[in-house]
Amino acid sequence: MAEPADIAQVRTFNRFYTRIIGLLEEGMHQTLHTLSEARVIYELDKAGTTTSAMVAETLGMDRAQLSRLVGKLVSQDIVAVLPRAGDKRSVPLALTREGREVAKHFNAMSDAKAAETLLDPLTPFEQRDLVGAMRRISALLAEPEDATLVLRQPRVGEIGWLIHRQAVLYHLEQGWNGEFETLITRIYADFEAAPSAPSKQLWVAEIEGEVAGSVFVLPAEDGEEGTAQLRMLYVEPMFRGRGIGARLVAEAITFAKASGYKRIMLWTQDCLASARSIYQKAGFVLAKEERHHSFGADLNGQYWVLEL
Repeated sequence: MAEPADIAQVRTFNRFYTRIIGLLEEGMHQTLHTLSEARVIYELDKAGTTTSAMVAETLGMDRAQLSRLVGKLVSQDIVAVLPRAGDKRSVPLALTREGREVAKHFNAMSDAKAAETLLDPLTPFEQRDLVGAMRRISALLAEPEDATLVLRQPRVGEIGWLIHRQAVLYHLEQGWNGEFETLITRIYADFEAAPSAPSKQLWVAEIEGEVAGSVFVLPAEDGEEGTAQLRMLYVEPMFRGRGIGARLVAEAITFAKASGYKRIMLWTQDCLASARSIYQKAGFVLAKEERHHSFGADLNGQYWVLEL
């Protein structure tokens, strides 16, 4: 259940943002059109030709309400009903020439409003933070899409971000304490300090500009020659269920093979069931396990090995 303080913060932000972007103004962008009418015009401009049913579904709008809006826009010569035989509920709609001019005005005014009100008053660093926060809100609340997944090397500042995110996530999801954050800080420092040979690599998974997860490979700590170690696999909660963890592990295995390693090993905890499933499907075999008390919890550590 959501905390009352969090609910209050959401409502406060909604009121604040509504005022900031001008949704309380009498007409959208110095026109006589309401926000709902402007949204319909925008969707028709984007789609070219569509139907009332499709617009209603896209906007989450009641069809009766949309029908009244479309009727009003038709009477204003903004929207045209195109001739088509068959089911009248799927009659095609499109903007008229005047409607396209209105849409052009809306787009220009919306761009100017976003720049002048939200972005121009901020420094480049603040702009990046604002846009990044908006991307995260969209990713959290929107339906999963087939967005492009990119695997790349980390950028400046992202090692610290990966430590921060994993420390927070494992604390919230597993109850682990600050010992875990201290450990992974050392693990990432070891990766950065490791020589370039034998080969090492860290991959950041990115979707629509957002860090979606990561993993890295380096020579196994105190392991025999020819053994690589897979470390710090994680996927952001809002991107789970899309196969990102499996893709990261597959990339790491391919890299280890190409780099001449004979095997790849990893250490995990048996409570991390989703990660363990990924390792098993990739061909890893449980080599040994040992119980220990770490990070404020009683755990069962597992060592998994994949012969390459």
